[in-house]
Amino acid sequence: MSRVLARPEVVILADAALQGARLAGRTVHPWAWWGWALGAGVAVTLASNPLLLVLLIAAVTFVVLQRRTKAPWARSLTLYYALAGLVIAVRLVFQILIGGLREGTVLFSLPEIALPSWAAGIRLGGPVTVEGLVYTAVDAGRLAGLLICIGAANALANPKRALRNVPAAFHQIATALVIAISVAPQLVESVLRVRRARRLRGGVRPGVKGLISVIVPVLEDAIDRSLALAAGMESRGFGRTRTGRGLDWRLGLTLVVAMLGVTFGTFALLGLPGAGSWAVPLLLIGLAAGAFGLHRAGDDLATSRYRPDPWGAPEYLVVGCGLATAALAIWLASTDPAMAFGAFPLTWPELSWPMLATAAVAALPGLLAPEPPKDAA
Repeated sequence: MSRVLARPEVVILADAALQGARLAGRTVHPWAWWGWALGAGVAVTLASNPLLLVLLIAAVTFVVLQRRTKAPWARSLTLYYALAGLVIAVRLVFQILIGGLREGTVLFSLPEIALPSWAAGIRLGGPVTVEGLVYTAVDAGRLAGLLICIGAANALANPKRALRNVPAAFHQIATALVIAISVAPQLVESVLRVRRARRLRGGVRPGVKGLISVIVPVLEDAIDRSLALAAGMESRGFGRTRTGRGLDWRLGLTLVVAMLGVTFGTFALLGLPGAGSWAVPLLLIGLAAGAFGLHRAGDDLATSRYRPDPWGAPEYLVVGCGLATAALAIWLASTDPAMAFGAFPLTWPELSWPMLATAAVAALPGLLAPEPPKDAA
């Protein structure tokens, strides 16, 4: 029986074609997705207009649906949507029971409970108005939108890839941060694994009993995988650091100045009307001092890194869209009267062309960012 051997040239060409098909698209750097999500989150927190808020959330969801991979943790956006809905529901319940906004068109009234004198200003029950519910829903929607932006970053950025691409200066902090933000994707993956195993055994239980029976295996699976990952990383020397001289006091002072500048600049920019003239320079000084201090701190600290992800034009595009979205929202908050949505009296919100442009810029990575490979994780 004769055996036909392929020519070496054919094997090489076939392997090159396979590699080319896999690299037709490439995954964007995880921290670029986080930069885009944070920019969209800034715009969401400033969007007091409900129409702009809905458009921004729709743009973020569009990008996730277009550019997420097929990894199990990429489906975690649904979990964040459920958490956002829970936030809005809790705020509405508190508004109905103990809310302070009782003016406007009354929907229904609850029995009012008298409270002692030391609880002055708090009312249990009373009239429930349309204006109070709408204002509470819009205000809670901004927090819900911020949660969805964080969920979008979790769905698009692989936490393991993000961990190996952190600067050396804050490797330990970033390790703890990445572990914290990867809880939701890990739980989603554990739930899928446990449910798949139960379906194969024919032991699926519907309702609350089925949910309770899944909780313990899910937590056990997540803990076992975390311990196995930690043991594997330690045995391979992942994240090994070496330090030389100690922290210089001038470098420490620079980092403190950077922290104060970023904190007070951000607070003044987002919370104090008309403070942009001095808040923006303070924020820029804090960011520049922080970048310089972290660069100097990282010069004397080296960490092992395996195959760092490239940072090129797609990453600049994604981060630029996030920064442009935040900048447009800050500009609209100070110049566009349509951003001021009025619930007292209740009026229909207006939508301007700059608002549409802001949502469109937030959605651009869903069209312009490279499509991830089919086997990307």
